[in-house]
Amino acid sequence: MPAKPRPAATPEQALSAMDQLIATHLVGQHEIAQQVGLSVTDLTCFAYVIEAGENLPTAGDLAARVHVTTGAVTGILNRLERAGYITRRPDPTDRRRIRVAAQPDAVARVREVYEPYYARLTHLFADYSPDEIAVLHDWFTRASTLAANYLEEHCRPD
Repeated sequence: MPAKPRPAATPEQALSAMDQLIATHLVGQHEIAQQVGLSVTDLTCFAYVIEAGENLPTAGDLAARVHVTTGAVTGILNRLERAGYITRRPDPTDRRRIRVAAQPDAVARVREVYEPYYARLTHLFADYSPDEIAVLHDWFTRASTLAANYLEEHCRPD
C-alpha cells in the first residue's frame, strides 16, 4: 500500500501531539484500573507480569520496572494476590526468590477491557503503509528506551 499524504508537522507539533496522547492515556489507565478494581500502579505491575509470559519476573524485576522500592512492590504483589491477579511461585534455582505468575482468568478480564481499544488502534494502523508502520515501531521502541534510560538516570526510588 502506498503511503498516504500526511500533513507537515514540526518536531514541536509532534511533541505536543505526543503529550496529548500520553495525557489521554494516563486518564484512560486510571479509568481502566478502576474498572478492574486496581490502582494504576498495580495495573502497570500486572501488565509487566503479563508481558513477561512464561519468563516469570521476580519481585525485584517488577520493582525496577515500576520504579518503586522492593518494600513497595511487596505491597503491590500482596494486593494483586488478594485480588486474584497473580500467584507467587518459588524460583526453581534460588529458594530465596519468588517468581510472579499471572492468573489466566485475571489476564482474560484485563484483556477484555483493552481489546476494543486495541481493535481501534489496529484499525488506525491500516491507514499506514508497512514502511510507515516500521517508522512508528522504530520511534516507539527508541522513545521507550530513551524514557526508561531517563527514568533510570533521574527518577530512581531510594
